[in-house]
Amino acid sequence: MIQNLGPSAAALLEPKQRKPTRIGLVSGGLGAYWPQFPDLLPQLQASARYVTERFNRLDAEVIDAGFVSDAQEAGIAAEKLRLADCDLIVVFLATYLTSSMVLPIAQKAKTPVLVIDLQPTEAMDHATFDTGKWLAYCGQCPVPEVANVFRRAGIPFRSVSGYLTQESAWARIDQWVHAAGVRSLLRNARHGLMGHLYPGMLDVSTDLTRVSTTFGSHVEVLEFDDLRERVNQVTDTQVADRMDLARKLFDIDESVQDEDFAWGARVSVGLDRLVDDFDLDTIAYYHRGLAGELHERLGAGMILGSSILTARGIPMAGEYELRTSIAQLAAHAIGAGGSFTEIQALNFFDNVVEMGHDGPAHLAVSSAVPLLRGLGVYHGKRGWGVSVEFDVKAGPVTTFGLGQDPDGSFVFITSEGEVKPGPLLAIGNTTSRVDFGGDPGLWVDEWSQTGIGHHWALCVGHRAADIKAAANLLGIEHRHVTLS
Repeated sequence: MIQNLGPSAAALLEPKQRKPTRIGLVSGGLGAYWPQFPDLLPQLQASARYVTERFNRLDAEVIDAGFVSDAQEAGIAAEKLRLADCDLIVVFLATYLTSSMVLPIAQKAKTPVLVIDLQPTEAMDHATFDTGKWLAYCGQCPVPEVANVFRRAGIPFRSVSGYLTQESAWARIDQWVHAAGVRSLLRNARHGLMGHLYPGMLDVSTDLTRVSTTFGSHVEVLEFDDLRERVNQVTDTQVADRMDLARKLFDIDESVQDEDFAWGARVSVGLDRLVDDFDLDTIAYYHRGLAGELHERLGAGMILGSSILTARGIPMAGEYELRTSIAQLAAHAIGAGGSFTEIQALNFFDNVVEMGHDGPAHLAVSSAVPLLRGLGVYHGKRGWGVSVEFDVKAGPVTTFGLGQDPDGSFVFITSEGEVKPGPLLAIGNTTSRVDFGGDPGLWVDEWSQTGIGHHWALCVGHRAADIKAAANLLGIEHRHVTLS
C-alpha cells in the first residue's frame, strides 16, 4: 500500500509487492492448573482467541501455534514457528507458566521474541475473586522469571504488559510489529548502488559488506551503462504515456522545457525496467559526467522517475547515499514516507531548521499537488532538467538517518519536530521548516554529534519509538536528539 498519498495518486501508482511481515504467535499457561480450576482454561483460551483476532487485523501474516500447557507442547510449537521463518514471535502469557516453556521457543526460532501479558480487565474484583479467578490475572507473574532466563541465555528480552483491551498496550505491541516489518524488509532487500561517490563527500562512503552482515540485505553494484541500455530501448509511445502520468501527478511549471520533460520521462521508464530486471528495493546513485555526454544527461534526468519510484515504495537517493536509501526503505516499512533531505538554512526569527533537496522526493509528504519545475542547473552537480518541488505538509515529522561509527557499526538516528508554515525557496526543492522545540543552531550541533551523515529521510509523524524498536530487533544502537 502506498502510504499517505492522495487517492488519485495512489490509484495511478502500483506499489511494489513484497512478502508480508510474518508474526509467529503462541499462547499458554501452566497445565497443572486445569484440573484444579475447571473454569480457568476456557477463560484463558477465550483471551487467546481475542489476541489472535487482534493480530489478524494487522497488516501481517500470522502463524498461530496455538495454546500450550507444558514444555512438551511448547517444544512442538517452537518447531512449528522455527519452520515458519517468522520475523517476530509473540508469546502470550495468559497466566503463570514456567520459563522452561518459553525458552525453547526463543532458542529454536532464532528470531526476536516479544512477551505479552494482558490480564482480562483493568483490575480484579477482590470481593468476589477466588484463586481460580485470580490466576486469569497472573500473566505478569512470570515476566521477571522469563526475563532473567533470557538474559542468562544471551537472548534479548522485550515485553508489553497491560490488560486485554487496553489500546495503549496494543499501540506498544503495534510498534513491535512495525519494527518486525522493518527487519523483514531490510533482511530481504536488494539495494541498487549505481555510479560512484560524490567527489569529496567522505561521509557518504559505506561499507557494503557491513550492510549485508548487519541487515541481511544484498547490494547490487550497478553501472550507469545498465540504465543507459534500458533507456535506449524506451519507445516514443512509452515516453508519451509517462508524460501523461506525470501531468496527473504533478503541476507542470512553465519553466519546464518540453525536451527536458520528455527526457525525464524516458529516463523514468528506463528506471522502471532497471528496478524490475534487478528486482531492486532501493537505488542510490550519482554520476558527475562531462560536457553534456550521455551519462551526465542520465544523471540529470533522474528526479522525475526516482520520485515516482519512491512513491511506489522503492526509495531512491541521490549523491550515492546508500545509507539514506536504506533509512528511506525502513521509513516506508512503517508507513512514514521517507523523503531524501538535508539542511538548507536556519531561521532564527521563527526558530526553524529549513530542510530540503533537489530530489528525489517522496510525494506522500507533500502538502499539496507537487510541482515539476525546470532547472537551468543543479546546485553543485552537472546537468540540467526537471526537478520536483513541494512544501512538506504541516504537522509532526521525524528525521531519520543511518550513521556508521568508527568500528563500522551502523546506528539509527532520529529527532522529532513539527513542520511549520512559512516562506520557502521556490528553486525546485522539496522544502520544509521544522521546529525542534528550541534554538535551531543548537539542534544542528546536537544532531551533528550523533554521527549522522550529510543526508537523511524526512518522515511523516512522530515515529522515533517505532524506529527505536526496529533498531532493537536488528541489534543496533538507536540515538535520539531532543532539545527538551
